[in-house]
Amino acid sequence: MAHIHIKPNWQLPERAATPEHVYLNRRQILAAMGIGAIGATGLSGLLARTAAAATEPTDVQQTLQGLRKLNAPRDPQFPLPKGRTLTPEKVAAEYNNFYEFGTYKDIWAKAAALTTEPWSLEVSGLVDHPHTYDVDELLRTMPLQERIYRHRCVEAWSMVVPWVGFPLRELIKKAGPKSGAKFVRMTTFMRPSEAPEQKPGGWFGSREPWPYTEGLTLAEATNELALMGVGIYGHVLPNQHGAPIRLIVPWKYGFKSIKSIVKLELVADEPATFWHTMVPNEYGFQSNVNPKIPHPRWSQAFEKDIGTRERVPTLLYNGYGDYVAGLYPPA
Repeated sequence: MAHIHIKPNWQLPERAATPEHVYLNRRQILAAMGIGAIGATGLSGLLARTAAAATEPTDVQQTLQGLRKLNAPRDPQFPLPKGRTLTPEKVAAEYNNFYEFGTYKDIWAKAAALTTEPWSLEVSGLVDHPHTYDVDELLRTMPLQERIYRHRCVEAWSMVVPWVGFPLRELIKKAGPKSGAKFVRMTTFMRPSEAPEQKPGGWFGSREPWPYTEGLTLAEATNELALMGVGIYGHVLPNQHGAPIRLIVPWKYGFKSIKSIVKLELVADEPATFWHTMVPNEYGFQSNVNPKIPHPRWSQAFEKDIGTRERVPTLLYNGYGDYVAGLYPPA
């Protein structure tokens, strides 16, 4: 490696925040998909990534320095959840899933390679007013606010962070949905030159359905909780959090909150999504947080807070039932 990253004593390795059987089983399923061996193509990619590492930041603070501040009022509906503490920014910045850049949590250095300026967001499909927005232009026209949300990963870890963004329903309203629109399909970037795992021979071999896609029903997308995130901790998003614009749906498992979105389409039929396409029996389209429904390979009854390291009970809809329970049959 081009540098040695000595982790601070508070930082959680993946096995500490994710139950060990979850960690091992995730590795086993990747191996079963043909990711265990490094062939000639994989070795070539590995060498290229090692060479590129020389330009990667050597400390997570480097990824946070100089980020533009956002002046967004705190939404009083979403204060710090009772019984939880705000996750320290550095902890949240060093513990992320962003599979375009790797399968481990400390992908902040590799994610720094993503070019986020300029950035366009296409809004299209079954809408009256399709438009491609420059993200900076869009931010000047949307009502930014800060909301403290719980974030629950399907891997049974969680954090509590202050997002800055605007309600997704405001963007959908601006687009003017047609009567046939029933779902929202979202797509992230496709840049193998910047995101090494999108190259052939990545962690899913030839099976990965890049670019990453996600979807919601139109009713979910227009729920007041659904947020288009453009900032965190009072400044614009660092790359590892999904810069420059991402989805945040806090009542669902974290993989539903797609990062670095380039296209949002209103469609008539349920869209194919990345994880549901890869492992349909484990990652459903809906994927609401529910402690009573275990993942096929681990329990969802508890979660580990990456800030406090405490094991806490998981709440139905991640504690947001008052906002979203009416969208679904009784749980």
